[in-house]
Amino acid sequence: MTAIPPDHKTSESTPEEHQEMSLVEHLLELRNRLLKIVLAVVICFAVVYPFANELYLWMSQPLRDLLPEGQMMIATDVTSPFFAPLKLALVVAVFAAIPYILYQIWSFIAPGLYKHEKKLAFPLLATSVVLFYLGAAFAYYVVFPLVFGFFTAIGPEGIVELPDINSYLNFVLKMFFAFGVAFEIPIATILLILSGATTASDLAAKRPYVVVGCFVIGMVLTPPDIISQTLLAVPMWILFELGILFGRFVQRRAPAEDAEMAGE
Repeated sequence: MTAIPPDHKTSESTPEEHQEMSLVEHLLELRNRLLKIVLAVVICFAVVYPFANELYLWMSQPLRDLLPEGQMMIATDVTSPFFAPLKLALVVAVFAAIPYILYQIWSFIAPGLYKHEKKLAFPLLATSVVLFYLGAAFAYYVVFPLVFGFFTAIGPEGIVELPDINSYLNFVLKMFFAFGVAFEIPIATILLILSGATTASDLAAKRPYVVVGCFVIGMVLTPPDIISQTLLAVPMWILFELGILFGRFVQRRAPAEDAEMAGE
């Protein structure tokens, strides 16, 4: 008795079903990692929230130290005394969880990377975290005292300065984000060079345009005063130069790694 050959459609559907299961597995892994990220933020928030008022006092210290004697910050909204520290505690929780968040992202994408890509990706992720924190610290310890000193000194006589706590929080969070992102310029420069989109020499040739762009970005992201604009533009330019420097080093290593991979 002749055996009946397997159904042609059934044999062709097996790879598709395998690919579909593979996609489902990836989606499940992504969901699990996102849940871990949310859980980490919630845990950090639970730890930070009891100290929310103290955190706000620390955050507002650079401005409160410069207010004239007898003047203080106010809350113009009924809910501001509650929601302003709550918002700050949530942002601090996210900031504190960033290393774990990036670890989860790294664990998800690492299996799809080549060996030489893994060697570069993890150091770049770790460095980006450090640079973001450095940008926020630079804003708090260097920029805020100078900017608030400028604003409190130029006000006309007879005007009582009573900053709103919610407006102040929005301002400082914007500055933290601006300086944190600006300090990522070396990472962005290296990634552009690694991707082949440009070279270190091409970026160096565009230096005059980059300098002008740094001051334009500083003008857009900071208050309309020359101090804060310069304090953002100059570090951006310096970090751009560091990105080119490290980009040249990475660019020199790439051919050697390619040759090593070809030999394997």
